Amino acid sequence: MADSTGKAPAVARAVRVLDLLGDAQGDALSLSEIARELGAAKSSTLTVCAALEEGGLLRRTEAGYVLGRRVLELGGAYLRAFDPVLEFYRACADSEVLRQERCQLAVLDGDGVHVLYLANHIGRAPFRLAAGIGARYPASITAVGTALLAEFPPEQIARRFRDDSTRPAFTERSATTLAELQSALAATRERGYSLDRGGVYPGLAGFAIVVPPQASGEVPLALGASVLLSELTDAVLDRMLLELHTVARRMSNPMNLATEALTGRIIV
Repeated sequence: MADSTGKAPAVARAVRVLDLLGDAQGDALSLSEIARELGAAKSSTLTVCAALEEGGLLRRTEAGYVLGRRVLELGGAYLRAFDPVLEFYRACADSEVLRQERCQLAVLDGDGVHVLYLANHIGRAPFRLAAGIGARYPASITAVGTALLAEFPPEQIARRFRDDSTRPAFTERSATTLAELQSALAATRERGYSLDRGGVYPGLAGFAIVVPPQASGEVPLALGASVLLSELTDAVLDRMLLELHTVARRMSNPMNLATEALTGRIIV
């Protein structure tokens, strides 16, 4: 029988038990501790824990209950089905801030001097961009491109962009010299995000951060957003960067594990 919220009480309690043990960071919780946190009788709590233990989601030790092996197996199944592009769209749609804005997901193309746009959340921004899905743009002038390039040391950037053709001008604000590019990348490394003020489209500003790979060997992604240059204030930038970081953590850490490690990588 469901409660007034439409949830089966036993299922709701089972979910709460799993949450409690997840928050315990591997420490065992006794039946009494779990029952107290649930606000339930020990007898009904034991019934829930016994069912979870039978299903392999809990394991009973001398000190109490801990999460079982089945939780890891289910987590692995979830990760195998995880699609960062789909998660990008979901996260943008879920964000009260970003759902109205224009956001992009990109990766460095194979030549290392262009970016390839993988996803484009349109929102309700009062402007249109030509950089749709599958578009290639010079990495040297785009916010997503400079965010990704800032991951490389200056000497590698110097080799990769020694040819003038790798640094084209789209507007009068485009960084066309190697010195300008290196300066932009140094600033990106220092503040933790890239910032383009009209270098690709006149009157538009773009900013981006790097989404760390989920595993070694995977390529990093750049997560960016665009706004009218006339509307770019410190408050707008701070608010949108905060949301981009939230989306990045969700994409790079889909199981929400070890978030404290990620926050050391992604800094506003």
